[in-house]
Order: sequence, then C-alpha cells, then structure tokens
Amino acid sequence: MRKILLRLLILVAIVAAALLLGQWFFAAQPIPVKTVRVEKGRVEATVTNSKAGTVEARRRAKLSPEIGGRVVELPRREGESVKAGDVLVRLEDSVLQANLVLAEQTLRVREATHERACLLADLARRELDRNEKLSREGHISDDLLDRLSHDHAAAVSSCTAASADIEWARAAIEVARAELQKTVLRSPFEGIVAELTIEVGEWVTPSPPMVPVPAVVDLLDPHSLYIRSPMDEVDSAVIKVGQEARVTLDPFPGLSPKGRVVRVAPYVLDVEAQNRTVEIEVELEDTEILRRLLPGTSADVEVILEARDDVLRIPSSCLIEGSRVLVVDGDTLVEKEVKVGLRNWAHAEIVSGLSAGDAVVSTLDRKEVAAGARVTIEKPDDEGR
Repeated sequence: MRKILLRLLILVAIVAAALLLGQWFFAAQPIPVKTVRVEKGRVEATVTNSKAGTVEARRRAKLSPEIGGRVVELPRREGESVKAGDVLVRLEDSVLQANLVLAEQTLRVREATHERACLLADLARRELDRNEKLSREGHISDDLLDRLSHDHAAAVSSCTAASADIEWARAAIEVARAELQKTVLRSPFEGIVAELTIEVGEWVTPSPPMVPVPAVVDLLDPHSLYIRSPMDEVDSAVIKVGQEARVTLDPFPGLSPKGRVVRVAPYVLDVEAQNRTVEIEVELEDTEILRRLLPGTSADVEVILEARDDVLRIPSSCLIEGSRVLVVDGDTLVEKEVKVGLRNWAHAEIVSGLSAGDAVVSTLDRKEVAAGARVTIEKPDDEGR
C-alpha cells in the first residue's frame, strides 16, 4: 500500500513538473514593437491634388507670321532670350518693298497733279474776277461770263479731287507699310524661344480660316511660371485664394517650396471616365527654384487649410480607426481613446487622451499587436549608431 501511494505521489509530481515546464516553454513571448513619443509640434489640416499638377507659363505664345513667304532670317534660336520687339522671323520682302516704293512715287505724282489743278483753279478765279468787273461795265456778254464761271468751278473741283487723290495715295503707303511689316515676326514680350519649327529657306504658309496650322515659334516667359493642379471636387468648398500651399517637384527631391493659391476655377471639370475636379493655380515664392523650373514638369500640391503650432501630436499612422491608440504601460499594451483635432497624412493633433512623453505603438501591421499583449520596445533604427 505504501509503495502504491509513493508511486502515485511520484507520478503526480512528474505530471505537475511537466505541466509547469510546458507552461514555461509554451508561454507567449513578448512581442517586439516600435513606439513613438507624444510630442509637441506643428499640425496642419491639408488637402492634396487628386492627380499630378503641371508647371505652366502664364505667358506663352505660339507665333506665326500673318502672311506666307520664304524665311530669310531667324535671328534667335531655341533657348535664346529675347526682349519685347526683337525680330524672331523675317520673310523675303522684295515685292512688298517694291509696292511701297510704288505707293510713295504715286503720292509724288498725286501731289504734283494737285498743285497743277489748284494753280489752274486760282488762274480761273482771277480770270473770272476780271471779267465780272468788265461785265458790270457792259464790255462783255453774259454768256462769256457764264462760261468763265463754269470753268472756275470745274478747276476748283479738279483741285479738290486732286487733294482727295493725295489722301488716297497716303493711305496706300500705309497699307504697303503694314503689309511689309507682316514679313517680320517680332516678340510680343520678353521671354525665351522654346521651339522653332522652321529653317531659313523654308516657306511659311498662313493659316486659312477655320484650319489650324502649327505655329513656327513657341515663345514663353520663364518669369511667369505657375502650377496648375486638379483638386477633388469635395475640397472645392474649403480651398480659397490666398491660402498657403506646399509643392513637391520631381526635379527637386527633398524640397517642398512654399507657394500661394492665386486662383480657384469657378467650375468643376466634368470629364467622362475621370473623377470630377476643380483646378487651382499656385504661384511659388522661391525665385531660385522658379529660375530652374521647366514648363511641363509634374508637381504635387498640398493646400494648407489651417495650422496650429506647439500642440501635442503623433503620426497619423498610429491611429486605429481614427480615434484609438495603443500605449505601452510597463510591458503591456493598453488601448486608449483619444480626441483628435487637426490632422493630415503625416501628423494628427491630440486634444485629449494622451500626455507628452507617452509611448504610442507605431507598428500596427500584425494582428497580435493588440490590447493586453506583452511587448518589448525595439530601439529606433538610428539609435546606437
């Protein structure tokens, strides 16, 4: 009986030891997590473009001569700067120059004709005056006086017609000059020649009515650059002219130059198979970047609706379903309800529920990271370097 009891006690002890060993061996190990400290800083409420915006020139012109002709001179090449009034294209103008000379010579002829007609009119007037005196004295007939009066009136009319011919000749000169000026294409503003589509010796053809013809010169003003960006229609009610904006440009990684909203379109674009958007225009404040920007560059725009400085904040990615966080309490995760103020994709303002210095879990991509789990805090990647 004693042996049986002893064996039972030994068996119970072995089972208990096995259970304790299994509990220790299979006990859940602490989960390594990363945390961020609740700190004070700046938080902004922002909206971003629904698709990439574009850098554009506010002053950009596609230019062509008003008349057809053969190109004889291209004083400015692609990439060269021009001032307002500089010659961009010159066409062959010998025929129009000859037309101008012809018009000027015609004016000289008209002036000579006018002078002769008016001299004859003056002579007819004096002849009429002498014969009127003789008629009063009864020395000439009334028929002769009538003929002299008619001759005087005709001479005056010829003088008047010759004067009108002079005005016509002068107008013809202005027309010839205007046509001649059309052979020279000048820069309407200061800028840079972005593109030339012709070469010396080629023929330029003007655009017929209702038939578009590609321009021969693309001129742009690099000092008039701005960013046109489509924003989601749901944000159209909160975006206003004058709001600060932040811009991201692929050619300048790591930089976020500031700008300001200068225009909000008064309508929403309704394009089939696309989200409805409202276009805004943003002008950059950084003149150095503006000098290096190229029209056509893609740009992302973030409009700052409201900003608060020196408030408690955490990364927005630490929020669970918008208003909860996991906080490390000792070696255990505790779920806390928080009140969120301003927020954007980077940070969220914490109005209540957390204190400065609290350790908030930032690694939420594993389902075992939940309230009640035992954890160990991993060191940040840059710690200890």
